[in-house]
Amino acid sequence: MKWLLGMLGMMGLLHAKAPAYDPMKTAAKTVLTELLEHRDEKRQRTIPLRVYLPSGESAAPVILFSHGLGGSRDNNPYLGEHWAKRGYVVVFVQHPGSDESVWKDARMLERMSQMKKAASLENLALRCADVPAVLDALTVWNKQRGHVLHGRMNLEKIGMSGHSFGAVTTQALVGQNYRSLGPLYQEPRLDAALMFSPSPPQWGDPAAAFSAIKVPCLLMTGTLDTSPIGGTSAEDRLKVFPHLSLAPAWQVVFDGATHGSFGQREISGKKIGQEIVGSRYHPAILALSTAFWDAQLRDDKNARAWLDCDAARKVLLPADQWEKRKP
Repeated sequence: MKWLLGMLGMMGLLHAKAPAYDPMKTAAKTVLTELLEHRDEKRQRTIPLRVYLPSGESAAPVILFSHGLGGSRDNNPYLGEHWAKRGYVVVFVQHPGSDESVWKDARMLERMSQMKKAASLENLALRCADVPAVLDALTVWNKQRGHVLHGRMNLEKIGMSGHSFGAVTTQALVGQNYRSLGPLYQEPRLDAALMFSPSPPQWGDPAAAFSAIKVPCLLMTGTLDTSPIGGTSAEDRLKVFPHLSLAPAWQVVFDGATHGSFGQREISGKKIGQEIVGSRYHPAILALSTAFWDAQLRDDKNARAWLDCDAARKVLLPADQWEKRKP
């Protein structure tokens, strides 16, 4: 028996070893960014975009990002830059009606009420319609000679991500059920989903809402991840992951992370540089998200093994919670 255990250990069958994989390693030092707009004539709606392009000329998998309430295409550049350096075309979508226009021209005392009004089912529907419209535009631009995105995208591999209201948007697009109405906004072209600060349904059973999702999911939240709009608590955000019974899923709960820990912001008109909000969490966010995209959009076996072994835990602190589940 000892001989057999020894042989299994030598063969790597007894204890899983961390693969030779580094999600933080990047070959490119800079990426190209492009500001674009798509005019959706059917809805008479203009959708601003910021695209982060990797170096080279080959077609790359695509990641879409949906900002939170009151945000813009300029949010979270640390994500766009790192993912692009890892070889992804990253498209940040700005949603009119629930973007920064909600509060920018409002008086200080009116901003919160304006934000609450914008957190509506109507704006969720608009956001969810923005994404297929953008995917249609990307398909056209990918074939359009002379366009900056010509030939740059592998549209057979698409990931969807978002923070807060953007996470709600992502949940809807990968198949969240809305009670008897079913998955109203499901977009079949999406292959993987990353939700920062996910939310349970406003009404009904979370199991009924999420149990039919089949797209692989990564969820990120924090023990202090509450929101003044909608009253979503840190505990509420944990009600999504347990019900992803048909999808391979991973979840990290960062100890002490707040709702703002997943973003980047400016203070007094100046970027904080390296002293960015949530900087304690950003290296782990980048490592885990990159491994997830590599595993799902590139079918990288080393990335998948890294997520499933002790290597993923090494980018976290002991108090952070890391879970995974298979269907």
